[in-house]
Amino acid sequence: MQDSSFFGRLFGEFYILAYFCDINFKGLKNMKKLIISFMTAALLLTSCGSVPITGRKQLNLVSDSEILSSSLSQYNSYMQGAKKSGNTTQSAMVTRVGKKIAAATESYLNANGLAEEVKNFAWEFNLVQDDQLNAFCMPGGKIVVYEGLMKIISSDDELAVVLGHEVAHAVAKHSNERMSQQLVAQYGAQVLGGVLSNKSAAVQSIASQVYGIGAQYGMMLPFSRKHESEADYMGLILMTIAGYNPDVAVGFWEKMSAGGSSSVPEFMSTHPSDKTRISDIQKNLPDIKKKYGTTTATTTKKKATTKAPAKATSVKK
Repeated sequence: MQDSSFFGRLFGEFYILAYFCDINFKGLKNMKKLIISFMTAALLLTSCGSVPITGRKQLNLVSDSEILSSSLSQYNSYMQGAKKSGNTTQSAMVTRVGKKIAAATESYLNANGLAEEVKNFAWEFNLVQDDQLNAFCMPGGKIVVYEGLMKIISSDDELAVVLGHEVAHAVAKHSNERMSQQLVAQYGAQVLGGVLSNKSAAVQSIASQVYGIGAQYGMMLPFSRKHESEADYMGLILMTIAGYNPDVAVGFWEKMSAGGSSSVPEFMSTHPSDKTRISDIQKNLPDIKKKYGTTTATTTKKKATTKAPAKATSVKK
């Protein structure tokens, strides 16, 4: 990544070249637009990060500390109004599977030169009283599963499909990316140029939209389908590293979609279509199992064998 002095020199050279080449900018107004566009492009380059596992480039204008602060505030507010489940067996299952997915996540990050990312996670695991088929993981590792989802979960492996997917959203910093996109959409060049007078207030405002408590799709507004597909792929890897059987993912999503389009749950409403999701999972499973893991199902009655997490690889297109 180039530093700011590089872009300063590049802009200077661009301006001089334009002057001596007698480029017609049609007045100062258009010149200002050109300068803003150039600076925006340069700043976008310096604000570009990479998603662990997939290597996809993403826009990250919001710092980890800002993300963690805003998400923790929203999480605490949500939990104050939520009722924790009284089902001790299912609560223990959420904690058991959640801890294994968390350990696999940290193991992968440590093994791939991303140990600094581990400090961003302070894991918590909750089962709450809500009939929705839903679950989420906030940035920082705050995991919540709804009782409604547990009605169709038949094993630790199936729960690992869901929790692996949700934790993948946090690992990939999809919330950061969404907030960055929202900042650009609402404040444009001001935030890109670093001249927004009160960026913290802007971040908090955006956070209330991204983590909207009253959002139609539960705790969090829906991710894009690109994010959902990426979380599917990463989640399969994380659950495999944790010792769970990723083969159950196909049957689980078939079960989730069995009711037909008239009863698609909120949890799946913005996810890829059933056929696309299952096809992608089936395509990726052989490579994931070969690189990361295990073919032994991990349920409450079975024990898994695991391998050390493999080094990062990119998704094959």
